[in-house]
Amino acid sequence: MTNNKFKIENRESQIENQITDLLDPDKIKANLKTKRIGGKILVYDSTSSTNDIAAEYAKNKQNDGMVIFAEEQIAGRGRVGNKWLSGRGDSILCSIVLIENKLNAELLSLTCAVVVAETIGRTGGSRAKIKWPNDIMLNGKKVAGILLESKVDKGCNACIIGIGINCHQKKDSFSVQIQPAATSLDMESNSVSDRILLAKRLLTSIDQWLETAEKNGDKVIDRWRELSIQLSHRVTLLFNGTSFTGHCIGIDPEEGLIIQLDTGGVRMFNAAHTIVAKPPA
Repeated sequence: MTNNKFKIENRESQIENQITDLLDPDKIKANLKTKRIGGKILVYDSTSSTNDIAAEYAKNKQNDGMVIFAEEQIAGRGRVGNKWLSGRGDSILCSIVLIENKLNAELLSLTCAVVVAETIGRTGGSRAKIKWPNDIMLNGKKVAGILLESKVDKGCNACIIGIGINCHQKKDSFSVQIQPAATSLDMESNSVSDRILLAKRLLTSIDQWLETAEKNGDKVIDRWRELSIQLSHRVTLLFNGTSFTGHCIGIDPEEGLIIQLDTGGVRMFNAAHTIVAKPPA
């Protein structure tokens, strides 16, 4: 009888924890001190992709800074056609609408990477790092990703920032194929992360860093350099299907990653047409 009572109480405790962790727009907006981001917040229980919903709202200039969250995406996507898979309530899945974005694509990409890495911060003794162009890493494993999409509708230029952060996943939440390369905040910290708090930190960080980037892009570049796992290291890139290997010597806010090639010369690679690959054996 005692064991059954313990099981019931433990189950009720688990349910209560799950309930308090549900993404609630009122809880996220409470005491949120941002200027541009998060004035309007929507939370969907399930949707195909938050980027798709955000793209519809981006047709109205009044929706600048709007944020779309979802507990579940059934057709989430990453770069170059990759799928973004996540169980219900396991992640931060959101998209942010920027109308008449003032930053070029490369600088915006770098800014968003800094934003997410700073949001995650130090977890389980490991500092979140940036793997160019859009992966955020903890202990060498991917914990978050970013997808930027541009939308033009009736003369209105908008950018959609899609962000996914793994929070409550366990090892078996990931497919066997990606288990060696993926992780979550809970796995790295051996605790349970608070998605409401994380959402607040994310919106505050992006609000502050977007303003910084518009005023002084060099500050973004400096912070990106501090957080990069590739700067001063050897990398192999696939650019339009062709492989290039060399040492990463810098980042250009307009042209992308700067590589000193093994074959000689220096070349820059933009994020839109480049994939980081494993170096040849």
